[in-house]
Amino acid sequence: MMVERKAFFFKKKNHKTFMSCRGLVTGERKEAKVFCFFFSKKKVLPSLGFATCLVFAASASNAQDAVSTPIATLDQALVTALKSGGKPFPSRYQALAPAVDQAFNLQQILQTSVGLRWGSIPADQQKTLLSVFRAYTVANYAANFYDDSETTIKILPETRTVGADKVVETEIVPKTGDPTRIDYVMRQYPAGWQAVDVLEEGTISQVAVQRSDFRSLLEGGAGKLIDSLKAKVVKLSGGTVTP
Repeated sequence: MMVERKAFFFKKKNHKTFMSCRGLVTGERKEAKVFCFFFSKKKVLPSLGFATCLVFAASASNAQDAVSTPIATLDQALVTALKSGGKPFPSRYQALAPAVDQAFNLQQILQTSVGLRWGSIPADQQKTLLSVFRAYTVANYAANFYDDSETTIKILPETRTVGADKVVETEIVPKTGDPTRIDYVMRQYPAGWQAVDVLEEGTISQVAVQRSDFRSLLEGGAGKLIDSLKAKVVKLSGGTVTP
């Protein structure tokens, strides 16, 4: 956040100091103007208090924006895919991949989904599994978001806190019928906020579902899970993407 002083001056008025200041508080997506006028000492504290509240409000808004920005970018990419007019799957896949990479910490999601077995998987298989899991995640979005220009996605105004994480709430709104609630559990990393889980209808953890699905596949080692995810990517893409 940057605070820029636009004007600052003093002058005498009826033997009392008259000060006028104007501050402009700007953020990444929101803008608020702070004006404060001090006509006597009695009005200094109330005016400062009001200006401070506005600055704190702007700071909180900017912090909320930082949490939701990756999801806003993802949603915009998904809306673009919906309006793509049925472009070929590989085109949708390539267009969505950067937004998925920005929005999700896929390694954290994969590790949590695999659970305690992650540490026993050889490093080369971990790398392959992460690559295939990324392809599966992108392919899943590309297969489900296309050729529907009347559906919109909106981010709900409030985030909620779960421990150190924040939850960004969104709705997929079709032209007819009820909206679908999709929430993203966001965690702060050195590079910024990223999603570590997706909650369908605000409560159903995708990571928990994947952990259940992965459990039986991992009994024979990571190779079986890798092959399963590869097959899913091929099926979702109609054979046009091979991880």
